[in-house]
Amino acid sequence: MSEHVKCLIIGSGPAGYTAGIYASRANIHPVLIEGMQPGGQLTITNDVENFPGYPDGSGGPAIMDDIRRQALRMGTDIRTGMVTQVDFSKRPFKCVVDDTDEIIADTVIVSTGATARWLNIESEQKFRGFGVSACATCDGAFFKNKTVAVIGGGDTALGEALYLAGICAKVYIVHRRDEFRGAKYLQDRVFNTPNIEVKWNKLPKEILGEQKGFIRQVTGLLLTDKLDNSESVIDLDGVFVAIGVTPVTELFKGQLELDEQGYIKTQNGTPMTSVPGVFAAGDVQDSRYRQAITAAASGCKAAIEVERFLLEHGE
Repeated sequence: MSEHVKCLIIGSGPAGYTAGIYASRANIHPVLIEGMQPGGQLTITNDVENFPGYPDGSGGPAIMDDIRRQALRMGTDIRTGMVTQVDFSKRPFKCVVDDTDEIIADTVIVSTGATARWLNIESEQKFRGFGVSACATCDGAFFKNKTVAVIGGGDTALGEALYLAGICAKVYIVHRRDEFRGAKYLQDRVFNTPNIEVKWNKLPKEILGEQKGFIRQVTGLLLTDKLDNSESVIDLDGVFVAIGVTPVTELFKGQLELDEQGYIKTQNGTPMTSVPGVFAAGDVQDSRYRQAITAAASGCKAAIEVERFLLEHGE
């Protein structure tokens, strides 16, 4: 099976669905392939209080369902499946879905997002969304005047800890080394923040907590000392994993220009990539903000650029 479309959107989430809304309203008739995680990372976030339009907060899955339904209402052709091959060497672009169906696209918007790196311990999965998070900006407000731990030692971890220190009563930084990798100015701020305490040479072994019915609550963190293998427990209410994120760009290696972290490079604050006619939106090209609202905004920009590109090329 092969079909020709004006615009193919690869990936869903706030960026992809918003791109679909704008492209549909421009009468471009976009096709959107949702990928492995329809709705993106927000679908594993239970409570969202900082997305505009939801004054009382909402669950991440509900927000994404609303945006998806809006994209459908505008006319976006949303399909389940995975784009498994792309050829951006010439226009129109050739993309293959689920290794079988071929889509020839005049333009492409890549919105495959990024995935948080996790500790990969069993208890982390159990309490994810119930006291375990990978985004302090998203979830920090739920821990006001409480005690939390940040796992990591790079710029992200130090920045998360400083942000949380302004909200929480106590913040532990748990780091596997005896020095930070983060920027010196961030280190200086951490060391001069009285409610931050660093646990050096420690590895998280287990996230402790309680479960009553469907309610789960983090109560502590079991640590292993790298030097003498001793164990210790810190009592706390939440754990923030800040060991980095991985952009979902494996499919585009050799097709688009990526930075040293694997993010798609875009030009001068636009969604334009190294290939004319291919645009990138959302966390797949954003290593700095990584918020649902910024992803949605970049999806809007990508769709507008698609419309302009098609007009310029008489398509």
